[in-house]
Amino acid sequence: MNTILPQIKKTSNASVSLKRATDKQLKSALTDMAKALEANAKVLIRANKKDLAKQSPDNPRNDRLLLNEQRIKNIAASIRNISKLPDPSGKVLESRKLSNGLLLERVAVPLGVVGAIYESRPNVTFDIAALCLRSRNACVLKGSSEADNTNRAAVALIRKVLKDNRLDPDCVTLLPSEREVVSELFTATKYVDVLIPRGSESLIQFVRKNSQVPVIETGAGVCHVYIEKEASISKALNIAVNAKVSRPSVCNAADTILVDAAIAADFFKKLHPRLAEHGVEIFAEPKAYKLLQGYPFLQKATAEDFGREFLSLKCAVKVVRDIDEALEHIREHSTRHSEAIVSENKKNCERFLNEVDAAAVYTNASTRFTDGEEFGLGAEIGISTQKLHARGPFALEKLVTEKWLVRGNGQVR
Repeated sequence: MNTILPQIKKTSNASVSLKRATDKQLKSALTDMAKALEANAKVLIRANKKDLAKQSPDNPRNDRLLLNEQRIKNIAASIRNISKLPDPSGKVLESRKLSNGLLLERVAVPLGVVGAIYESRPNVTFDIAALCLRSRNACVLKGSSEADNTNRAAVALIRKVLKDNRLDPDCVTLLPSEREVVSELFTATKYVDVLIPRGSESLIQFVRKNSQVPVIETGAGVCHVYIEKEASISKALNIAVNAKVSRPSVCNAADTILVDAAIAADFFKKLHPRLAEHGVEIFAEPKAYKLLQGYPFLQKATAEDFGREFLSLKCAVKVVRDIDEALEHIREHSTRHSEAIVSENKKNCERFLNEVDAAAVYTNASTRFTDGEEFGLGAEIGISTQKLHARGPFALEKLVTEKWLVRGNGQVR
């Protein structure tokens, strides 16, 4: 396989041109990208069908891979939203004059070149490209072989739009989909400033352990919904069902439902038909298993089912003694993505918000809201579950770093 270093170097060189681009150019490129996406929907869907045809019909990632007209419209709308957001680079964060006359400014500046390694989801190609361009970053994209045809069609469209707007098309580069290229990307410290993995836990850990380029993790989501004994049952049912079934293949979907023993029998009786309607397979620990007898898709849970990201119409269920046991379970099994409590007890809700260590913590709402667009951020590169630099939806305002500008008049130390 040929080296990818020349491609990465071109992207690094192209990133400089983004610092000189006008705000009008960048906004125009993004609005044109949205128009081109809608105008070329059939081209993208044809490419996507080729990728889907290579997959097993029961592959749970097929939903992530799928592009259709509605999803393309949603991506285009997201790009338009990004174009309307203010440029986060160039913002003066601090300004002061020292006693020796030096003028100091601390300003937000682009990261430079953002590398991304991701699986299946072709919308990520557009999200990352749009967010990087709006923040004046170039990007190097390494998609999976599963979405190769879709990604190549998408990046060809993006590069044409850049060229039409007098921006260097090398600002967005798609690397070959073969896995072998990642080892070279991992060592491209001279040209890539940060590397962001988005996908399975195994992918994230592989990148984390092997990359010499600094990594910002967008972690896997093992998300819990805890139904506390003072919960409104109607709220709890709607939240638990929405968190599990509205889109089960995404990282903010619920994987484990914890239920207080005091209300478990009544809650499960009412949850039973709601989940059965969607064919949700339940993996239950002994107490929950006993209460769920008669549920058509019931399995006995193993220890591995708690802490498992299902990414499908499956979930683990456990009866807990009280909030203390619920919090202990979450501490043990959470990936620190999104966690929720359903309760009318304000004291316990506040305790949950305070004690749970996760990027997003909810009271009386579905975990499905952990999303850059839902949070009003335009879109996201992923949900960061780490604590340095970015946490939660990794969006536009986190695609910058800082530098000090020092203006003098001959001062020496």
